[in-house]
Amino acid sequence: MSWKQSLKERQKIVLATSSRKGSPHAIVVVSLGLVDKKLLVGACLMKTTLKNIKENGKVSIAVINNSEYYRIEGQAKIYSSGKYFDEAYKKSSPPMPKAALLIDIKEVVDLDKQKKLL
Repeated sequence: MSWKQSLKERQKIVLATSSRKGSPHAIVVVSLGLVDKKLLVGACLMKTTLKNIKENGKVSIAVINNSEYYRIEGQAKIYSSGKYFDEAYKKSSPPMPKAALLIDIKEVVDLDKQKKLL
């Protein structure tokens, strides 16, 4: 299985952000899959996460899929309307997102092999 398959729709992943001052924050989110080669996530109950992304868009994601482990680094943007919001809304189930996060994937590391894949 590839790292892209580990981000399939409905896959639970850990999304970590950091405030401007460096305070870390991690939550479990549900992937809405890859759209335009970027990861889509619906933002439903993410007060601190959204605040951190507005201050510092860098994110780190931990993915566990069967016996495969990946760390993904990227840059997140928030969309409260438009194509990405509409896609997130369509793919979500209650609670419905108030915004969509689109994460531009910059680096992927296979944690078992300690090998950079992207």
